[in-house]
Amino acid sequence: MTLLKISAGPYSFDARLETEAAPKTCAAFEAAMPFLGQLVHVRWSGEGVWIPLGDRDFGVSYENHTSHPAPGQIILYPSGISETEILLAYGGVDFSSKMGQLAGNHFITLTSGHENLMKLGNLILWEGAKDIAFNYA
Repeated sequence: MTLLKISAGPYSFDARLETEAAPKTCAAFEAAMPFLGQLVHVRWSGEGVWIPLGDRDFGVSYENHTSHPAPGQIILYPSGISETEILLAYGGVDFSSKMGQLAGNHFITLTSGHENLMKLGNLILWEGAKDIAFNYA
């Protein structure tokens, strides 16, 4: 099991890569580690924050994909009808874009810090983008 430390805004979370359920997505993400980005609030999907990645290509297709990640689950949308993105659910999410329903690969699950998810989401909603960093634990 590969363990991660995620820093997002003023909060820290422990997490694990879902290497059995999404091996290709995890390998592609690990090749980009340490991964740095900016979280912004979602526009259509509900209670989530995302890292817009434009036309970045991780070279993966769908695996372990969902349109309804649970709070603390992180998904990678590998591109298609919308831009590539990473989304962190902090509450109820119905993963969508202006083009309609999307599905992303669930590849990371938070294992600690859940009590700060809603705080992080609301902070980004009201104050704007925050830095995020993914590192090995």
